[in-house]
Amino acid sequence: MSSPHPLNQAVIAQALHDLRNGQLRRCQAMGFGERELDALKQPAMVSILLNATVSWCSVKVNREVLHYLLRQVQDVETEIATVDRMLRLGASTEMVSRFYGLTHQEVALRREIIGLPKRKGRHPVLSEAQEAALWERWKPAVKARDMALNDDMAMLPLALDLAEALELPASVVWTAIRNWIEQGLI
Repeated sequence: MSSPHPLNQAVIAQALHDLRNGQLRRCQAMGFGERELDALKQPAMVSILLNATVSWCSVKVNREVLHYLLRQVQDVETEIATVDRMLRLGASTEMVSRFYGLTHQEVALRREIIGLPKRKGRHPVLSEAQEAALWERWKPAVKARDMALNDDMAMLPLALDLAEALELPASVVWTAIRNWIEQGLI
């Protein structure tokens, strides 16, 4: 004797759950009509549908939604990697919060998870030589990448690259860049 088809069981379980919670439209979206929904009110009919050995339903994969969800996973992984990079390069809690909406507690936890020491106080300001070196790299990079000065999300990777290359804290680099832009120096 064949066993009941698992897809039938899953669909009935979901439909009954939705009906109990007043989600009639979800049942209709699955393909149930009035007649079938009336049948689900009768335990004997539910038993027949649950124990059917042939599949009376099918699955259709919405590939667009599936790919969107898979991209979301990649986006989350990219976001985590960027936040970790920001913290390793000396981004402030405020900077991480501004870009990714993390609270002070979440930033502190991320720091702890990636093994960074607790920060105390502010980073020092740039010396004249450091600011000049940063300017000499930042200005041509903005032109080469054809970046919009008001696009902070596009500017962030450049700021992180410069912080890494010049061995400067990302928060200090970011502050200098924002100041130059606000002053209209480029």
